[in-house]
Amino acid sequence: MFVIGTAGHVDHGKSTLVLALTGIDPDRLAEEKKREMTIDLGFAWLKLSGGREVGVIDVPGHEHFIKNMLAGVSGMDLVLLVVDANEGVMQQTREHLAILDLMEIKKGIAVITKADQVDQDQIALVTMDIEEALKGTTLEGSPVIAVSSVTRQGIEDLKKLIDRVLDTTEPRRDLGKPRLPLDRIFTIPGSGTVVTGTLVDGTLSVGQEVEIVPPSIKTRIRNLQTHKTQVITVGPGSRVAANLVGVNSADLKRGYVLTRPGWLQPTDLVDARLRLLKMPERSLKHNTEVSLHTGSAEVMARVRLLDREEIKPGETGFVQFILMEPLAVVNGDHYVIRSPMDTLGGGVILEAHPGKRHRRFQMSTIENLQARSEGKVGDAILASLRAKQPREMNELLAGISLDRGAAEEMIEYLVRHGQVVRIGEGKASLLYTESGWKQTADSLVALVTEYHRKYPLRQGMAKAELSSKAKTGAHFQDVLQRLIQEGKLVEEGTVVRLPGHQVKLTPAQQDRIETYLKQLKKNPYNPAPEIELEPDLLNVLLARGEVVKTGNIIFARSAYEEMVSRILEKLRKDGKITIGEVRDMFQSSRKFVMPLLEHLDEIKLTRRVGDERVPGEKA
Repeated sequence: MFVIGTAGHVDHGKSTLVLALTGIDPDRLAEEKKREMTIDLGFAWLKLSGGREVGVIDVPGHEHFIKNMLAGVSGMDLVLLVVDANEGVMQQTREHLAILDLMEIKKGIAVITKADQVDQDQIALVTMDIEEALKGTTLEGSPVIAVSSVTRQGIEDLKKLIDRVLDTTEPRRDLGKPRLPLDRIFTIPGSGTVVTGTLVDGTLSVGQEVEIVPPSIKTRIRNLQTHKTQVITVGPGSRVAANLVGVNSADLKRGYVLTRPGWLQPTDLVDARLRLLKMPERSLKHNTEVSLHTGSAEVMARVRLLDREEIKPGETGFVQFILMEPLAVVNGDHYVIRSPMDTLGGGVILEAHPGKRHRRFQMSTIENLQARSEGKVGDAILASLRAKQPREMNELLAGISLDRGAAEEMIEYLVRHGQVVRIGEGKASLLYTESGWKQTADSLVALVTEYHRKYPLRQGMAKAELSSKAKTGAHFQDVLQRLIQEGKLVEEGTVVRLPGHQVKLTPAQQDRIETYLKQLKKNPYNPAPEIELEPDLLNVLLARGEVVKTGNIIFARSAYEEMVSRILEKLRKDGKITIGEVRDMFQSSRKFVMPLLEHLDEIKLTRRVGDERVPGEKA
């Protein structure tokens, strides 16, 4: 479904044209009828000869109501630029045209109204005036048609022309992330709160749980209408009225966005590309305060210039907006900025959640924004990752205004060609740029290297310790496996080491170990060596398997294996054994026997029953 809208100077006949096309008077407010002037947005719908039904938005033309006009522009697929045959292109015609150009509205028809009041020579002059005004804008080359809303001259031809232009217009994409920027909120007695807007990026259905952002109000859709017809489901591009459950209209305002819960996060900081209009002829300086308009929202903002000291008329630069109140926007949304009386410029939001204020004139930031600005899918994904990495795939896909299928295909391509590194599988997999992963890998290898330097006699760094320092959360094991696959680390039990790491003892340390082993073997069942090894040297023996630790008692490997063998032989013969029998068997003492039997219980070779041991499940 498509939405068409009007634009043009005040009193050039926009609302009268909508009435002639649709039979619906878009001026709904009493003050509008009294002043014979459109003040706020008006809405109607039109069924074309081919059966296509389109929504119609009528915008105010007076300069005092530009902010209301801006609230309607973002929902338009095709614009009717209305010009009075008597007056031609006027000041607000040019300002509206500049706004349409900033918002990149690419489909339009220039409609000369009041054609019954002038001759053909005047029509020709106004046509030339319009064509000149359209040059260099997104609407350059748009068809021009003359009509009279009073005599209906050209009205049917205009309908046919609208149909033909819409035939060449791409329908709104369904990205699976419905957004309904609210442009009207009202209450119907007996039904409750109703909100309206132009639906983008997804579908809505009756009964669906929804969220209104920024205030994060959870609700449910009771009923849906499009063009005053009850529907079950509506798709992108539709003019929608949604009746909501349990919401007070006083808690809502124009500019809020209705969407599915959980994905759209408000922001008070956005990165953007900004093009300043040539008129008015004044530069934009750093930290200027402006009103920012996007979707149906208007907020005050301060402009931080990132790549220059000032933006001159007609120039484009990269900026960061500090918003005075939060907005619900996504990457790729268009916006316009204004001073109290003039439209200054506009552009595209490149990063809706930059996370921090950028330092000015930082080349890496400017290069990232430049890549996004060029609009290529691959560049946009890489730029998004460079701005914040790692990112889970779900988070990345939710934060970029790209077709989900195309974005997933591009991620696969970038992974295959080594420009993106994916850790793990599925939608929760972790994504890095190639350089981002290298930096992460190098930092983790550096942590293990430093650990080896600090503790050269230890086999490796505990995985739990490395995980804590890596700060990769639930993804740590996948990150570690990637490092192991790349040959950067080796996993041994509960520790991680460098591939080339070996414990090397000094001659003095080796002598001390040999002395300790001799003393253990001197009285193998009652090991009480005269020297006590440092923990790191003892760990070397444990790692080599030359000793076994049972509780706080250390046995030589040979003595341990002999004792375990004889205990198990006794169990096979008699089915049970006591502490006293073990003590007598080895002429030992309870001090050494008790830790050994508790150790055998732990490894399930024995099982304690009262004061006896019986064979364990692994005996």
